[in-house]
Amino acid sequence: MLQLNNISLTQFKNYQHRQFSFTERIVGICGSNGVGKTNLLDAIYYCCFTKSYFTRSDSQNMLHGSAGFRIEGHFTLQNDPQKVVCILRETGRKEFSVNDEPYEKLASHIGKLPCVIIAPDDVQIITGGSEERRRLLDALLCQLDARYLQQLMDYNKVLQQRNGFLKSMAEKRMTDYSLLDVYDEQLARYGAFIYQKRNEFLQEFLPLVSKFYAQIAGQSEPLVLSYESQLHDCSFPQLLHRLRQKDCMMQRTSGGIHRDDINTRLNNQPFKSLASQGQRKSLLFAMKLAEFDTLKQAKQFPPLLLLDDVFEKLDADRMHNLLDHVCIKNAGQVFITDTHPDRIRHHFDSLGMQYQLISL
Repeated sequence: MLQLNNISLTQFKNYQHRQFSFTERIVGICGSNGVGKTNLLDAIYYCCFTKSYFTRSDSQNMLHGSAGFRIEGHFTLQNDPQKVVCILRETGRKEFSVNDEPYEKLASHIGKLPCVIIAPDDVQIITGGSEERRRLLDALLCQLDARYLQQLMDYNKVLQQRNGFLKSMAEKRMTDYSLLDVYDEQLARYGAFIYQKRNEFLQEFLPLVSKFYAQIAGQSEPLVLSYESQLHDCSFPQLLHRLRQKDCMMQRTSGGIHRDDINTRLNNQPFKSLASQGQRKSLLFAMKLAEFDTLKQAKQFPPLLLLDDVFEKLDADRMHNLLDHVCIKNAGQVFITDTHPDRIRHHFDSLGMQYQLISL
């Protein structure tokens, strides 16, 4: 079992200094817009992933006018206490420790405290570009497999170097391809590993998404999900060789696992163009619940679940089906934010659950 017992925030986003204790498995966090509900969830996310879910730069998470921040979370993992501390120094250096043991590499922490978050802008996973769906897939696989995380980091580093070299070749009118051959070999090696892992994983994951979609929607709709990759038809070295002239002309790498996608069709039509707002949210929650269940099976305990403002734009039946799964059928800790305390009380009371309500 994984549980967060308390967390303290110092100079983090809108919090000068605040401590929160969590006494129940189900925690509701209420308050008007702008009071810091999402920021509290993001602080919990930081403890699990060493970074923010909502911003790319750590410096964006400091209280305005401050020069750094500190987050300290006290967890219980399989009956063992876990004191997690994240500090951003004035110099911009980030330090991360568990039980006062600092990490040399932040990546070593990923997967230790598994966590799933659902936030309003996550609908971009359904309606946005392919990078949104890859981000979801990679966040899950990185929590499951440390080697996948390392190979992905290596791939992205080489991809950046290759793109930089392609620009340099065009600017300097270079005709020596020997360094490009080196980048191609490295990119193909890391990329082939990632492709194989994604392909194997999605064969089980996508049917799970379809199952949850039917449960949340309350009816069976003809939904088809599939993994799209340029590597279905050829090896990575063949792909790079075929696209080399195009890459030199465009000055970027046009083929690889950084172009992968999850294709979704409803009634044999593209889901994005056909689906209603309710159907889009149902698919989003189905993907997140599949992520949650996959982590639960792999870790042998449920991950933390952070639900930010999920009550908006979801009808009562779909909401009930979602909460039934995450609060009743799931034994893990759940944090849910809402602007309306009466609404959150109504949903929790109707399910007959013990819960804690925090008002900000």
